[in-house]
Amino acid sequence: MELRGVRRHYGTGSHRVQAVDKVDLTIHQGEIVALLGPNGAGKTTTLDMLLGLTDPSDGIVQVLGGTPQRAAKAGSIAAVLQTGGLLSDLTVRETVELIASLYGRDALARVPDVMARADLTHLARRRVAKCSGGEQQRVKFALALAADPDILILDEPTAGMDVTARRRFWDVMRADADAGRTIIFATHYLEEAEQFARRTVVMHRGQVVADAPTAELRAGLGARTVGATLPSATSDDLVATLRGREDIADMRVDADRLTLRTTDSDAIAALLLASGARDLEIAAPTLETAFTALTED
Repeated sequence: MELRGVRRHYGTGSHRVQAVDKVDLTIHQGEIVALLGPNGAGKTTTLDMLLGLTDPSDGIVQVLGGTPQRAAKAGSIAAVLQTGGLLSDLTVRETVELIASLYGRDALARVPDVMARADLTHLARRRVAKCSGGEQQRVKFALALAADPDILILDEPTAGMDVTARRRFWDVMRADADAGRTIIFATHYLEEAEQFARRTVVMHRGQVVADAPTAELRAGLGARTVGATLPSATSDDLVATLRGREDIADMRVDADRLTLRTTDSDAIAALLLASGARDLEIAAPTLETAFTALTED
């Protein structure tokens, strides 16, 4: 999948909104890519262009060497989107069979497996209208799997799911990626991106502001947090020494408990221990730290 110089705007004149602004992005087979960004960053518009639901105002979008529309028609790309309803009068199984029938006999034969993977077998005879929000989201997931696509696009896929359902969903996604399926998902759950995405793309104001392996992005933009209980006899001198260092930020002391952020946690830890500090704790940077640094004005 490739986007080259892609732009997308809505409206004209003073009402023109630049939703996506010159995005270049290449995603390879078997990758799990998280697409992050605040509301209005351009994530959903980018996914819509990959699915052929929206044409770019400028630039090129290719999926599996052709147009997104061609890939969607062939069943090579499928999606679980925030928008779009289900037929409330049908049962869960009838809904999955209806969509599978559009892709032929092979897809119909896969229905029992698709139902099991989406954890819907025990809900097969329940009408969609009687399903909870999380259960309806799993129905949408099953519909996306019906064609056995090479690429899955997921826009807030676990919205409404409970913790157990979310964990099961990502277990299935990880197995699919290991088998070669490409997965691109947008989410507001940063812990999902941190746990399941091997690569993270961050968008802000329609542009890609970061694109890197998730672990590298997290480590490269977030300083470690260090905490320790100060020695009462020398705490004032120690605090004064720490305040003079340029590699320390956000330092505070509360009831002899020191916390700070630093880019050189090893040196700070050695200094604290040598000064008699105890109960030392060092916390690695999180993806949330990196995300905040990249998207705050």
